Amino acid sequence: MTWSTFFPEKFPPRPPATEADVRALEARLDVELPPSYRRFLLFADGYGDPDDEHCLRSAATVGWLRDLESWFVDYCLPEDHTPRSVPDELYFVYGEGQDCIHIREEYLPDLLLVGHWDDGWVLLNPRVRTAEGEWEAWFHAPWLPGANRYRTFLDLMEDEHRRAWGGVA
Repeated sequence: MTWSTFFPEKFPPRPPATEADVRALEARLDVELPPSYRRFLLFADGYGDPDDEHCLRSAATVGWLRDLESWFVDYCLPEDHTPRSVPDELYFVYGEGQDCIHIREEYLPDLLLVGHWDDGWVLLNPRVRTAEGEWEAWFHAPWLPGANRYRTFLDLMEDEHRRAWGGVA
C-alpha cells in the first residue's frame, strides 16, 4: 500500500515536507522520528488544519502531548494519582485481541501528538520502539476507556483506512 491510497478526495494531502523540515522537527523534539512517520512527512506534510477534527499535523505543528494538550495530561494524571499500568502480557497485544483499557498512563506525557480525528488524538509513543526504530502508535479518544494501540504509525494508518473508508480511497 502506498501513502497516496490513504487520502480520499475530501482529505487531500499537503505537499511533502522537505528533508530540512523533518530534520528541524527532529531537532526541536530532540528525537529521531520513527521511519514510517518520517516517510509519511516526506510524502505529505499532513492534511487538514490543526484546528480541524480530522487532520494530521504538519511538521511545524507536531509536538508533545504535554505541551500541546497539557490539560489532558493533567486531567489523566492529577497530582497524587498513581498512573494505571498493566503487565507486558496484557500491554503488548495488538490487533483483534487487544483490550483498549490496557494502557500505561505513565506514557501520556511522552506521547507525540501528530493528529486528530473522531474527537481523539493520533499519538506516537517513543517509549515503545521496535528493533527497526518504529514507535508504537495510539489512537486515544474521550469515548474510549483507554487507547487503541498499534505497533507502528503505518499500522494505525492502515487500520484507519480500513475502518473509515472501507479500504477504498
